[in-house]
Amino acid sequence: MNIAASFRKWNSFRRTVRELESLDDRALHDLGLTRGEIRFVARNQAARV
Repeated sequence: MNIAASFRKWNSFRRTVRELESLDDRALHDLGLTRGEIRFVARNQAARV
């Protein structure tokens, strides 16, 4: 994997974590997530970039 692709994946992970962490618990619940799952979801999402 080249540097640009690695950066895109890292940036996607970071952005997803930041956005999900900004949600309150009720909004996360509406999405079917808990705070403990945020990094897992972000990692999976970044892997698709």
